[in-house]
Amino acid sequence: MSPRPQIDHIRRPQLLRAAADVIVERGLASTRIADVAERAGTSPPAVLYWFRSKDELLAEALTVDEERFYLEMRERIHLLERPRDQLRFMIEASAEEYDWTLWIELWARALRDPASRQARQRLDNRWREEIAAVIRAGQGAGEFGDADADEVALLLSSLLDGLAVQATLHDPDVARERMLRCALEMAESLLDCELGAAAYETAAGDGSGAAKYAVRETVPHLADTEARKGLE
Repeated sequence: MSPRPQIDHIRRPQLLRAAADVIVERGLASTRIADVAERAGTSPPAVLYWFRSKDELLAEALTVDEERFYLEMRERIHLLERPRDQLRFMIEASAEEYDWTLWIELWARALRDPASRQARQRLDNRWREEIAAVIRAGQGAGEFGDADADEVALLLSSLLDGLAVQATLHDPDVARERMLRCALEMAESLLDCELGAAAYETAAGDGSGAAKYAVRETVPHLADTEARKGLE
């Protein structure tokens, strides 16, 4: 029997951060356990002591990344009193600040790997519940129209997912500004409210970035506060 790997100097979060970085850079198929070990400053047996496979590494790395995203988002979202501003902030954060590369890798694995499929479902459910909770708060405050909060959350999250794939793949027709405009327009339509989608009209899709500057002038309380800085 091989001796237990020396793991005293390495911690699970370090391995997950290293795994996330390598997978984003190389893709899961081209990532080796040895690559993750080298990035984390440890040995392959030490990585395998914690994780049985690359698929498990991917799912765990994405889970940790999501936890970080939610923690930072909650810390900043509490600075915004109105649910309408909170929903817009959530859409902006997911469209402009979030790296979807790990998600794309997980989606591909979820087609055939049951564990990846379960991880995908768990993480998607959480995101939809976060959106639905803000929608219900907005409805209670009279800011949103009468709509099924869970249904709207499903539609919004699915739209963001689809557009995120195109934006991550650098589709010239799906700049981040266009992704934001489409998501905000859908939310406005479904919830009968105003979320500032029109501010992204000017240059959405042309890659100039003018739409981003336009929204910073229109809604500075979202774009230029400490709330946004915390997600950058």
